[in-house]
Amino acid sequence: MALLETLQVLDLVDRADASGAIIAELFRDFPAVQVEVKKITGDEGSTDFVRILIPGTNGKSTGGDAPTFGIIGRLGGLGARPSRIGFVSDGDGAVAAITGAYKLAKMNQNGDKLKGDVIVATHVCPDAPTQPHEPVDFMGSPVDMQAMNEYEVDPAMEAILSIDTTKGNQIINHRGFAISPTVKEGYILRVSPDLVRIMEMTTGQRAVTFPITTQDITPYGNGVYHVNSILQPTVATSAPVVGVAITAETAVPGCGTGASHEVDIAAAARYAVEVAKEFTNGTATLHDADEFAHLENLYGPMKVLQTFGKVYSK
Repeated sequence: MALLETLQVLDLVDRADASGAIIAELFRDFPAVQVEVKKITGDEGSTDFVRILIPGTNGKSTGGDAPTFGIIGRLGGLGARPSRIGFVSDGDGAVAAITGAYKLAKMNQNGDKLKGDVIVATHVCPDAPTQPHEPVDFMGSPVDMQAMNEYEVDPAMEAILSIDTTKGNQIINHRGFAISPTVKEGYILRVSPDLVRIMEMTTGQRAVTFPITTQDITPYGNGVYHVNSILQPTVATSAPVVGVAITAETAVPGCGTGASHEVDIAAAARYAVEVAKEFTNGTATLHDADEFAHLENLYGPMKVLQTFGKVYSK
């Protein structure tokens, strides 16, 4: 149900001149949808941040009270030109997020409107740098993680799916996509039963999850190992965040070309759409709010893990 949209989006971004303006043009015929593009320049080039708002029938953007859902497409870049020619594996998260927005926009125009707003954010860069990483090289980014969080993590998002290619590791040995436990304000919580249920419904297979560590939910730049940037939105929000990892059976470098699988991207996008439907309708949650409050009451806040911390002397 999202494969056509995935192919259309891939066709738009698999080019040397991919830009936010090209993505904005995709939504030109959807007057209800709001698209913003901001070009931001960093130390190693520039990228176009794209924010797409699909309004709900009772969304907060129009004075309603239905919850707002966020979908973030995480990546370093869509391409590594001039060192690599073509679309790189790292770009799958951006394509999945844009595809989800495109599908929701079509649904909205055809009368299938969600109750709450959905905000989709990602960035478009066809010539990002690469960087060394174990076990395979990663894509870098022309801007730092603080800028990504500033322009992609919207304060209006009350729950977030962060979609990111997560193939550059030897931990996840599954081709398709996998979901993480929920992370909120420094706590790694249980895997959401609602998200497991929706995953099994959309894939027709048993749910696949992936492990995360305390290091993964701390900010980039603190000198510790991170599996990748999939959970970096957690350091910039109080909303619950779940990573949706587009995965492979083997370790695939983020800067690898010819390594994207359209069906897997479409599956992740379709999943994000279904979670958005249920969250904004109040039939699914990413975490148990009462249990989270109980944890904080017992052990205190863990928000220090959203910061760079401090050095403790022994």
